Amino acid sequence: MGGLAIGRSMLRKLSSAHRAIILVSISGLALSGCSLFGGKNKGGDTAYVARDVDSLYTEAKERLDRGDTKVAAALFDEVERQHPYSPWARRAQLMGAFANYVQKDYDKAIEGAQRFLSIHPGNKDAPYAYYLIALCYYEQISDVDRDQRITQQALTALQEVQRRYPATRYAADARLKVDLVNDHLAGKEMEIGRFYEDTGKWLAAQIRFMNVVKDYQTTSHAPEALYRLTETSLALGLPEEAKKYSAVLGANYPGSKWYDRAYSLIEKKKPDLITEG
Repeated sequence: MGGLAIGRSMLRKLSSAHRAIILVSISGLALSGCSLFGGKNKGGDTAYVARDVDSLYTEAKERLDRGDTKVAAALFDEVERQHPYSPWARRAQLMGAFANYVQKDYDKAIEGAQRFLSIHPGNKDAPYAYYLIALCYYEQISDVDRDQRITQQALTALQEVQRRYPATRYAADARLKVDLVNDHLAGKEMEIGRFYEDTGKWLAAQIRFMNVVKDYQTTSHAPEALYRLTETSLALGLPEEAKKYSAVLGANYPGSKWYDRAYSLIEKKKPDLITEG
């Protein structure tokens, strides 16, 4: 019985139970143990020769199981090239995409999974293909101080998995990753907002903090965003707005350090606010 156990997870911040989600089961195949290779070329690379589909696929899978992902990906491509009309070619497309994912060649992995979906959109492994695409983007998420284009692509791809296959294990894992991605994007907004605040650009800062409150209100950054809105409102001479944000902060995060700071700030500013009134 054939199958692929994905033994190397690239996922951050997830438990082993969640990592187990990236198991692709390709079963029902009787695999022989023939070796593919008949020699080496002058450059030292493996010389590929025409082979029957069973032994070619077997060698590709064995290479993958041993962690030789680069050769495995090339061999899965050979399955598709040499036997394009075989059922094995369909399986090899997805296996090759996974092999590229493991060796962090994300562009090739995405290309392979997308090709699989374009040819076999209704295949039973289509949910995994969409999930694999999402993982490829997810693994490339950069630090919050860098461009977030990939992060947005990861979010879109993960949401696509949820939309298309809501009852699958892939959707369940995608939901967890969406939360992490949203937290990451909120962190980027906060970083920019703090920069504007530090440079006295209060309105620009408020726009960023409002984005967090509006679009990422369930993330870990929401309490700080409300505190920063309190700060910037006072800086803009809008005490009633400051009180409003402080009250929302107290109602939703009464025990947080950000509410304590907001309360202290409002109390400290009270004499000035009364005078202004």
